[in-house]
Amino acid sequence: MFKFKWLVVLVLLVTAVQTSFADDIAKVNGVWKLVSYDVEVQATGDKFPPMGKNPTGYVIFTPESRVWFVLTAEGRKPAKTAQEKAELLDTLVAYTGTYRVEGDKWITSVEVAWNPAWVGTEQSRSFKVEGDRLHVLTPWRVMPNWADKGMTRSIITFERVK
Repeated sequence: MFKFKWLVVLVLLVTAVQTSFADDIAKVNGVWKLVSYDVEVQATGDKFPPMGKNPTGYVIFTPESRVWFVLTAEGRKPAKTAQEKAELLDTLVAYTGTYRVEGDKWITSVEVAWNPAWVGTEQSRSFKVEGDRLHVLTPWRVMPNWADKGMTRSIITFERVK
């Protein structure tokens, strides 16, 4: 009888944990449109809008644990020269892969990215959902698009698309 009680407790505990993970994933599932995007420089504390004051972008989380993330700068124009094509990479952040939620973080196992160095890596983002807003904070890192700034972190807000 004693072993049976422990088995029941274990089953209930596993069920509660699985339900909690499902709730965390359900919070982010859906389509989110970019509202704001700022970057903070670790060395100075300065913040700047790396993609301009009106960037565009979306993040899409599916129930199957796949995420698509794309941000583009305001004012992008079609490139006419090789140099202009190269410069367009600095006005884009895009990646996709599978994701998991661990507490207040989502971790993407990157399968495809605008920057090949990210493919095969895990990208971690802290997040908080408040109503229809998704607030995202990256860890401190050297971002390829503005490596000259040194260690930076992105501060991003999305709004749920209805």
